[in-house]
Amino acid sequence: MPANRSTLIRRGIAAVAALPLLTLAACGYGSEADKDGTAKVAAGSKKIEGLGSVKIGYFGNLTHATPLVGNQKGFFQKELGATRADYATFNAGPSEIEALNSGSIDIGWIGPSPAINGYTKSNGTNLKIIGGSASGGVKLIVNPEKIKSLKDVEGKKIATPQLGNTQDVAFLNWAAEQGWKVDPQSGKGDVTVVRSDNKVTPDAFKAGSIDGAWVPEPTASKLVAEGGKEILDESALWPDKKFVITNIIVSQKFLKEHPKVVEAVLKGSVETNKWINANPDEAKAAANKQLESDSGKALPANVLDPAWKSIQITDDPLASTLNTEAEHAVKAGLLDKPNLKGIYDLTILNKVLKAEGESTFDAAGLGTS
Repeated sequence: MPANRSTLIRRGIAAVAALPLLTLAACGYGSEADKDGTAKVAAGSKKIEGLGSVKIGYFGNLTHATPLVGNQKGFFQKELGATRADYATFNAGPSEIEALNSGSIDIGWIGPSPAINGYTKSNGTNLKIIGGSASGGVKLIVNPEKIKSLKDVEGKKIATPQLGNTQDVAFLNWAAEQGWKVDPQSGKGDVTVVRSDNKVTPDAFKAGSIDGAWVPEPTASKLVAEGGKEILDESALWPDKKFVITNIIVSQKFLKEHPKVVEAVLKGSVETNKWINANPDEAKAAANKQLESDSGKALPANVLDPAWKSIQITDDPLASTLNTEAEHAVKAGLLDKPNLKGIYDLTILNKVLKAEGESTFDAAGLGTS
């Protein structure tokens, strides 16, 4: 890649990473919280490692069902005892990475591309991926009057959530595989890529300013409710139809200083995922209730139900697919070839899983040595 182009890409990613952090007080034990918005903990509980609170970040997407349900049902707070779970919500991965780097959060649920970018930009010093959370839940939804088949996507305007985010990388890679050329920075080419916040994409689709979108749930189902048609589920492009869409990351500093707190959060995650998979309807309702608490608006059934069905909740970090996604970002021109050795530390997750009698997971050669 020419030096000037590489510089432009890095500047573009840095600009994205500087987007403002959006935090919402959404703390509670179960669905309850004290009047000041802090988490309500059980009487007689003790602080883990003497720590007063742990700051946890996630997105207001159903692909972040684990923290949505874990927050709403109190699974994390139960494991943390008197160490309060404080939550912050984000619209995009780069802003969550900035929050992790600044210490505004300690642990977060996030997509693979921002985790990769964050790790490589810090030369492997800022974060570790410590667990998995979800697979799937990403679709290409189009205006059926303008796009009848996949080949008709050429020449159209397709939205992705943000420059360099997980879905942006996936769409650029898919477009390249069709033989289409797109400038990764501007989004211009044989297909026009429009970077659009998931909150406004349905309105843009309805207004006709975009012809389709490669987006996660529930945005995909919102577009279908506006008359869109699903023509591709990203899972169809992956072996076994599985690919990582949500990881758990932690600040390396926090991991080193508070491993018992990290273990409690991971135990809460494992317990949450187990409960979600055993109680899908109750879990769907809990996730929606937390979305309403965080954003002020619940999802209607015609959006919630199909969106929920397309997401697989798992403890498996699906490490081999993260490496593939990094390769896609390199091919798309959004990332110089990264060294991801050591990005995973699954030690604590596997400890928790062993104690639960569950299978452990491999880091696909990208673990801490």
